[in-house]
Amino acid sequence: MDFNFNGRMPFRRSRFGSVTGTIVDMVPTRIGNRRANGCMIFVTLEDTDGNTVNFVMTPSTYVVDFETLSVGMLCTFWYAADAPMPLIYPPQYNAVVAAQEINGRMIDVSFYNMSMVNDEQTLQLNMDGSVDVRTTNNQYFQGSPANHNLVVIYDNSTRSIPAQTTPRLVVVLCE
Repeated sequence: MDFNFNGRMPFRRSRFGSVTGTIVDMVPTRIGNRRANGCMIFVTLEDTDGNTVNFVMTPSTYVVDFETLSVGMLCTFWYAADAPMPLIYPPQYNAVVAAQEINGRMIDVSFYNMSMVNDEQTLQLNMDGSVDVRTTNNQYFQGSPANHNLVVIYDNSTRSIPAQTTPRLVVVLCE
């Protein structure tokens, strides 16, 4: 592994992309020639620049705090940046994580290494005994969250590089 001039591992591109905007439409959808059964939802989002982005929410999409999303909500959707996607306009992604934007609540979706630092090296987790670690179906996670894709929900962080936080909740995106 190569290291940069300050001895740190080089910057890695995030495995997840995200889009924040207002939900303008939510309709049941289907995959292929099967009819819509209500288990998958086609969400149309309009970002702050007026661009439209579509997301497919499946039963495996993790919705933070199990919130019920609806038209008119300001939300962020995360998708796997390296997943295959159709080359169409507006862009369409499969939603991995979705969350309503709430003042004071911060969310990071990223891979965290053994040192509990995310791929972008912008956030480090202080995992004391008070941190609630769960799976996407709200069960207690029984292993170490290190070396996993995580949804990190936190309220504040230091101004250091990387910023440090003791999260309120960590959700492990088990593969």
